[in-house]
Amino acid sequence: MSRKLLSSLLRTCKTHSTVSQCHAQTLLQSLLPNVILETDLLLAYTKLGLISHARKLFDKMPQRNMHSWNIMIASYTHNSMYFDALTVFEAFKRCGVLPDCYTLPPLFKISIRIDECCLGWMCHGLVVKLGYEEIVVVNNSVLEFYVKCGTMSQALSVFSNHNAPRDSATWNLMISGFGKAGLYSEAVHCFREMLKYRNGIELDHMTLPSILSACGKEGDLLKVKEVHGFIVRNFGFDADAPIGNALIDNYGKCGSLKDSENIFKTVCYVNLVTWTTMISCYGMHGKGQESVVLFEKMMDEGFRPNAVTLTAILASCSHCGLLDQGKKIFGSMISDYGLEPTAEHYACMVDLFSRCGRLEEALQLLERMKSSSVTGSMWGALLAGCVMHQNVKIGEVAAHHLFQLEPNNTSNYVALWGIYQSRGMVLGVSTIRGKMRDLGLVKTPGCSWINIAGRAHKFYQGDLSHPLSHIICKRVYEISNTLLSTNDLGAAYLLHDDDTFAMPL
Repeated sequence: MSRKLLSSLLRTCKTHSTVSQCHAQTLLQSLLPNVILETDLLLAYTKLGLISHARKLFDKMPQRNMHSWNIMIASYTHNSMYFDALTVFEAFKRCGVLPDCYTLPPLFKISIRIDECCLGWMCHGLVVKLGYEEIVVVNNSVLEFYVKCGTMSQALSVFSNHNAPRDSATWNLMISGFGKAGLYSEAVHCFREMLKYRNGIELDHMTLPSILSACGKEGDLLKVKEVHGFIVRNFGFDADAPIGNALIDNYGKCGSLKDSENIFKTVCYVNLVTWTTMISCYGMHGKGQESVVLFEKMMDEGFRPNAVTLTAILASCSHCGLLDQGKKIFGSMISDYGLEPTAEHYACMVDLFSRCGRLEEALQLLERMKSSSVTGSMWGALLAGCVMHQNVKIGEVAAHHLFQLEPNNTSNYVALWGIYQSRGMVLGVSTIRGKMRDLGLVKTPGCSWINIAGRAHKFYQGDLSHPLSHIICKRVYEISNTLLSTNDLGAAYLLHDDDTFAMPL
């Protein structure tokens, strides 16, 4: 069998036995060493996931071409064997050979996975030095590195390079990056620029969920509706489950449950994510019973819940105080669904017990868990329940755990302060004040947002910076007095210029 025929066979091999037979033939016919044939064998082994076989062959190769180095680095990266990939790359550098445009993208992925910024910066330097900025795959790898590292200024610098090509992945990275960084207006602007200058670039199923997520996190219902209208005009909507799921989720986040329900009813390709998203929306809006009914209907339709679905239904039960339903679902996770409860499921149950005043049960649940698995959010849920039900004993236990886990979180001290104050415990109030003063902690004032004519405005508790604040406060005072006198609830408090609504220290 000739080398050419063996190479052709190796490039189409789909089973381990076929590759082994080809390898045996190369040895029997003394066709090795041959760098092309060995590289084909290397590629065949890695395609089948036989990394150890590939590495043995690679180590025995007397000569290696650029393709063989790239195969090993990319294969180790694909199989999450990042340090093995770096070992091969170090050997590659010692050979004095410069990387090509296929060598660098896997290295950027490694730098993201192992949180090694220096490697990413070094690779970016090589991209610039070797002139690979105009290769779209390489440029996108650089962009992904900066986006996922959270350095959006650097990402924007790479994106703004006029010589760099852009495809749909390039735009998706910037839109999702802006959204994850909380720069929602920038994400929307980037989407509009993409529509304006896309020049043949097709929107894919990553772009629209990303921009919908950015609009939903900003709470801008009008922008969600704008994107929805664009989808209907250009895609006919109901053909794609991920887009439908994103619409359900983000209408719910913007407070429009009715729109979420309408989308849920019209999505043609319903999957588990669709059911989970709608269950979560009901819970978010305080419709716990509807969440439970939908959860049961989902199972009747033949869908089996996963860990995320169970988190959604338990969170819904927690938000709405559905103790019996929550306990039943949590208790049946292993027996009915074969799933071991995770930290998220325990957190939901702690929150549920705490809201319902079953603080002893919540504490017992936390004490049964491994200490390393108990998170600050779990103790925070218990502490919040103690504030609600004015439980000093368990509140102190939860607070002291939080003081160790989150020593600079002001809200934990304020919560315990509130419990002491509600029970008239002057010494406790004084002690907490002293601790906060010693740590230099100050209570952050409450803040609300309102969107007027497309612009978000912030209002801080006690903020009197508005030029008409005195008139506003006077009118609020008049309304409060009217309501209180009508309902015979007592006297209202007059707002003064020096009101800060902050806890006194």
